[in-house]
Amino acid sequence: MNQHVTKNRTMGFILVILGASFWGIGGTVAQKLFQQENIEVGWLVSSRLLLAGLLLLIVYKITHRKESLFVIWRTKYNAFRQILFSLLGMLAVQYTYMMSIALGNSAVATLLQYLAPLFIMAYYLITKHSQLTKQDGIAVSLTLIGTFFLLTNGSLSTLSVPAMAVFWGVLSGLSVAFYTLYAVPLLQHFHSLLVVGWSMLIGGSVMSLFYQPWHIDISNWAFSTTAYFFFIVIFGTMLAFWFYIESLQYLSPKETSLLGSLEPLTAVITSVLWLQISFGSYQVIGTLLILCMILYLTVFQKNA
Repeated sequence: MNQHVTKNRTMGFILVILGASFWGIGGTVAQKLFQQENIEVGWLVSSRLLLAGLLLLIVYKITHRKESLFVIWRTKYNAFRQILFSLLGMLAVQYTYMMSIALGNSAVATLLQYLAPLFIMAYYLITKHSQLTKQDGIAVSLTLIGTFFLLTNGSLSTLSVPAMAVFWGVLSGLSVAFYTLYAVPLLQHFHSLLVVGWSMLIGGSVMSLFYQPWHIDISNWAFSTTAYFFFIVIFGTMLAFWFYIESLQYLSPKETSLLGSLEPLTAVITSVLWLQISFGSYQVIGTLLILCMILYLTVFQKNA
């Protein structure tokens, strides 16, 4: 593998690891915000998507002054693809995940969301874009077993949730798979800042029809509450999704979705360190398995 390709893959690993980590930490911060201020999930989703989308488009305009923000909308075909990605990708990932949490619990919701690598590999097999390799099997096994241990501490009793929670959780996994796969052709024509920025703005606008961001009293918010909210907007949403999508410029969708398993890892670690949640022995094993998956992908590709 030449030096240029190795450098690009390293950048891809850094981006997806940062993106997944920010998303996981953002989830823990959101939990703190829910507990502290009783903020409604729907309000937080619509508000953070709108603000993060606007910020990304502003960043694009500052860094690409001569380029138009509306280049995606110049043809009906590209506009349709962007809207589809925004609704079935960005918004669906947010909404289905939150619904699964609301009807069940965050452990099951996150576990089901990380069926995404399996859905992506199934898509490749069905469309004959690739064959299932030994590397794929080992990486998926490490990811699924590690995530299961990490989120349940090895106890099946924690998975006893209503059928609808499982339904929304599986949809969440499908949404992540769609989000990851459908972004690739868009990124071949448009900058990731535009793709992610517009998808957040559209998704947030649709959510605003049901949960208006302006219908909230922030006069009694403490400084910490405001800081938590903007952390979620900037790191847990804006940078998390942008870095994840940008990593697809350097890594395959299969690799990006597998490395996304760092989300529950960072969520659990920050919950233990910050929210003082207990950390069991099986969770330690799960952490080690996910780290082994990352090391395995890195070493395998480097020597391929």
